[in-house]
Amino acid sequence: MFFSIIIPLYNRPQEIDELLHTLTQQEYTQFEVLIIEDGSTTDARGIVESYSDKLDISYYFKENAGQGFARNYGFERAKGDYFIVFDSDCLIPKNYLETVKNSLLNNHLDAFGGPDAAHESFTPTQKAISYSMTSPFTTGGIRGNKKHIGTFHPRSFNMGISREVWEKSHGFILTRLGEDIEFSIRIHSLGFKIGLIADAIVYHKRRTDFPQFFKQLHFFGRARINIYKHFPSELKMVHFFPALFTLFLAASIVLNLVKSPLAELCNVFLAIYILLIFFHSWSTNKSAKVAFLSIIAAFVQLTAYGLGFLQDFWKRIILKQG
Repeated sequence: MFFSIIIPLYNRPQEIDELLHTLTQQEYTQFEVLIIEDGSTTDARGIVESYSDKLDISYYFKENAGQGFARNYGFERAKGDYFIVFDSDCLIPKNYLETVKNSLLNNHLDAFGGPDAAHESFTPTQKAISYSMTSPFTTGGIRGNKKHIGTFHPRSFNMGISREVWEKSHGFILTRLGEDIEFSIRIHSLGFKIGLIADAIVYHKRRTDFPQFFKQLHFFGRARINIYKHFPSELKMVHFFPALFTLFLAASIVLNLVKSPLAELCNVFLAIYILLIFFHSWSTNKSAKVAFLSIIAAFVQLTAYGLGFLQDFWKRIILKQG
């Protein structure tokens, strides 16, 4: 079984260096790597070429068109039986490809995804962000989980498809704003078998500070509305949770400012929620500092996603703007 690993890249030379280093340590070596530089102003050609004696690697530079179409560019040039997509800010455990290969041999899947986790080298802030994105006390609990809600949709930070899926689906038709979810839904609609490989974990750095994390999650909230415009049935009640939380938080602030009797009840709910996050993160990460930062990360995640969701819900659904 031969894998083609496809990584779109935009102005992240340091990240791709770290990712490629982890790929040199893979236990299973039947794979190639395709780096698609998507119009970067700071390219990584030199870094990529420094791995030419360690990996079967190809570098391509194209005009910027977004990550979805950059992946299609890689699919068109890939030689593998399966195409695996990673985000450039991932670190790949040395047993990843071995795990995927064994799983596919035992249980055939046409497309698959895997979870993400925090690496021991991550900063406390990165560990807190990773916790927030995988916690059962945020919407992160529905992603890459054996008990995920509804149909499993692989996400593009850790996603694989067979060559047949590529040939019949023609890849991504969106380049941003939920392109991976749309692609997953379309793969399902074509009758292919999709599943979670629970042990195929990657270490996903995501953003390194909370302002960057806010920007990313605001984009994710907008992306959910974009998916709704293509597939109305895919908008579930759980997707409204961050928006409702954001509205509740705003109402709580106002009620406290006007000294309303209802403010005390809101404060009790928020205090309980904060304590749940703190102690669960402390138990998970074995660090009080990470647990404290996890509270900030959870609030950033929910409010950023909620504001992005509300923004495009109002603009694209209520006002019916393009």
